[in-house]
Amino acid sequence: MTAAGSPSDESPDASPDGPRSLDQRRREALERLARDIDVWVATADADGEPTLVPLTFWWDGGTVWLATRDTNPTGRNLRASGRVRLCFGHTRDVVLIHGTARTLTREELPAGVGDAFTAKDGWDPRESGPAYVWFQVVPEVIQAWGTVPEMSDRDLMRDGKWLNQAAD
Repeated sequence: MTAAGSPSDESPDASPDGPRSLDQRRREALERLARDIDVWVATADADGEPTLVPLTFWWDGGTVWLATRDTNPTGRNLRASGRVRLCFGHTRDVVLIHGTARTLTREELPAGVGDAFTAKDGWDPRESGPAYVWFQVVPEVIQAWGTVPEMSDRDLMRDGKWLNQAAD
């Protein structure tokens, strides 16, 4: 962290103390999920053709909420398979989520989700037309690492369960 409290652009494990602990990476991953506005969303169609797009998101403390048109490749892929990978951050400080998405229409959206999503980014998909649908991504695996020294211990969550309960 810099003196202002924002993440540094330096490699997180460039300090003389070595790689960040699992607790520190979990804490920083959760901070990123609460703070960041956009995420890279990777999906694939039935033939395996990949799609990678940036989307606005909202983290509710346990799941990631996305909104996009159900007619674009990402929307079609999410509806068809529900499989998704989300990538937050930059290459020297990445949080990667492997998850399953469920599709919700505007009418199915739980109370408060649309307002919280809008409050975070200022954009309200509910006002962008009926082609916009919502996707609630349930994390199955969450990984966080900076560079090579953190790669071997990058898993923070497996099978939807946090590996280290100290930050709970």
